[in-house]
Amino acid sequence: MSSYQALYRKFRPQTFEYVIGQEHIVKTLKNQIKSGRVSHAYLFCGTRGTGKTSTAKIFAKAINCLNPVDGEPCNECELCLAANEGRSVNVIEIDAASNNGVDNIREIREEVKYPPAEGKYKVYIIDEVHMLSPGAYNALLKTLEEPPKHVIFILATTDPQKIPATILSRCQRFDFRRIGAAEIAETLKGYAAQEGIEADDEALYLVARLGDGSMRDSLSILDQCTAFYYGERLTKDKVLEIVGSVDDSVLFEMTDKIAERDADALMNTVDELMKKGRDAGQFTADYITHLRNLMITSSVSDAEKILNVSSESAKALKEQAGRISKEEISRLIKVFSELSADMKYASNKRVLLEVCLIKLCTPVTEADYTAVAAKLASIERALKSGKYTKTVVSGAQAETEPAPKPKKTVRKAETEDYKKALEIWKEVASGFAPPNDIIVKKAELKQLDGDKIFVVADNTINSRILSEKLNDIKAALIEKLGAEPELEVLSKNEYKKRYEMIFGSPEEQESSFDEEDWAGLIPGIEIEP
Repeated sequence: MSSYQALYRKFRPQTFEYVIGQEHIVKTLKNQIKSGRVSHAYLFCGTRGTGKTSTAKIFAKAINCLNPVDGEPCNECELCLAANEGRSVNVIEIDAASNNGVDNIREIREEVKYPPAEGKYKVYIIDEVHMLSPGAYNALLKTLEEPPKHVIFILATTDPQKIPATILSRCQRFDFRRIGAAEIAETLKGYAAQEGIEADDEALYLVARLGDGSMRDSLSILDQCTAFYYGERLTKDKVLEIVGSVDDSVLFEMTDKIAERDADALMNTVDELMKKGRDAGQFTADYITHLRNLMITSSVSDAEKILNVSSESAKALKEQAGRISKEEISRLIKVFSELSADMKYASNKRVLLEVCLIKLCTPVTEADYTAVAAKLASIERALKSGKYTKTVVSGAQAETEPAPKPKKTVRKAETEDYKKALEIWKEVASGFAPPNDIIVKKAELKQLDGDKIFVVADNTINSRILSEKLNDIKAALIEKLGAEPELEVLSKNEYKKRYEMIFGSPEEQESSFDEEDWAGLIPGIEIEP
């Protein structure tokens, strides 16, 4: 019995024609071969599984092929067959991850002096070139600068930022794009037919999406699924079962339940997912992708061109984006991104997921702008939907009517300590030595909706100086007030942002609520005429 060969190895492209999703690179390389204008060094950049090494091998074959056809290798001559079977002396592959020392590069420098035994060129393919040591880069630099005419270097990397500029400037750079899910799915369909694999189009599209732009990853997932369900037709549900992912409908349902703060439904959903063997980490990654799709849908007019989703999913995303604000989506992306990072080191990922969802269903306690903006957007959405109504009681008859648009301004809280602090502020400022006394005198004391007193500087530079003097200011106020106030230094711009976050802009304040209106928004509260 012959040994089984993995699909990603079996279907590795042997000509440029079968390189998927990189037409811009293929066309350039073929034109160089046809015109004889081949460079001495190339840099292939891109994420895993996008065809960098495969393209390098095809290029190495094509420039040495005895009978090239329109820039393509013939795959029939002796040199092409030797390259396909891995016995070509003209194509030297080096893994820089394990051969990253200066001695390895020195060996190459000695070898390049000798012309190829057969064919026109010696081709050195250095994979993961960003892993080379600084000494190895220096050793490679001279060879790249003045290489023999019979030598071509092809450097492949997933992280071009780590390669020195001196190396980059001596190479022709080609950036390999992530392959679109639709293109991968269509290719997988052809491969499945060749292998006699029965699979639904939905299943193949899901495999392509899970591959995240990588043809190799997609083929590996397909290989895994067909091995488990050998002899059976591959469906979308079966793929979800294998990879531990979830159906899109669960992601839409999860978002709606978070918006409704339905903790019971969310816990039941998590319980169902765990019973089905789903992975909490994979679910979180899937949900972040869903939130990203929601944000793009709500921000871009023609989002379907950007998103790798079906037309049905695009329609569902558009409907859900109309029910949830950008501020809420932004906060959810932030929360779940932090959760995903924490899960990498957690022994029980389910607990972290459940705690995160429960916190999202409780009133916002975070002080950051994202959380407050999301809370305000949530309240605004609830008001527009008519969820809250005012109950008006008149004698024995009661009727329920929508809450009228309020006109009064929210009253800011002012504590006694704040009022005293305003009276003695000039006296406190005079206690500082010049020039700090001028900066302190210019600052204003403000208070919003709590006990905290804000020392507001007229610009950012002065706010930094006041922050350094905050302990001295606090000590002076304690001495004069006989109490310890809670202080915070802000610039005018920072204070303005925080003020508008709580009370709204001057235009919005005309429609803010007073205590009576807030009480009327709570179901069951009766207000006597």
